[in-house]
Formats: sequence, structure tokens, C-alpha cells
Amino acid sequence: MDITEEQITILDLERYWWKYAGAKEQAIRQRLGISATVYYQRLNALIDQPSALAADPQLVHRLQRLRTARQRQRSAARLPR
Repeated sequence: MDITEEQITILDLERYWWKYAGAKEQAIRQRLGISATVYYQRLNALIDQPSALAADPQLVHRLQRLRTARQRQRSAARLPR
């Protein structure tokens, strides 16, 4: 499976360190013409694809680790104390 231009752009946006609030969302809108919500849905699906892993293994592994950590935090917050 090949990686599309949109998927390459998504990975490029994830490599960048965003200094200002809203800057990433603005870049998403300008470069892809989609909302941040759609962007994150596509990113989440993308990091599970072998083609993304082949394109940039270090970035994809980092994004998978961050996603797993966020899922654990949400699960821990739901547990009764």
C-alpha cells in the first residue's frame, strides 16, 4: 500500500513543533483544507497503517506511544477511587 500526498502532509505536520496556540489548526486548514477533528481522525487511522510505518518509523512509533499514553490516562480517570 502506498502513502498518499495527504498522508505525507499529515506526517509532515506532526514532525513540526508548534509554538503558538492555534498555529497547528491554522496550518491544517491551509495545507489540507480540513478541520482539526477530521485531521486527528485521519492521523489516528494513519499511524496504524504499515505504509506510514515504512515512511517514517520513528515518528509513527512516537505517535503510537503518545496515543497509548492518552488512552491509559483516560481509562485511569474513569476508574473509581
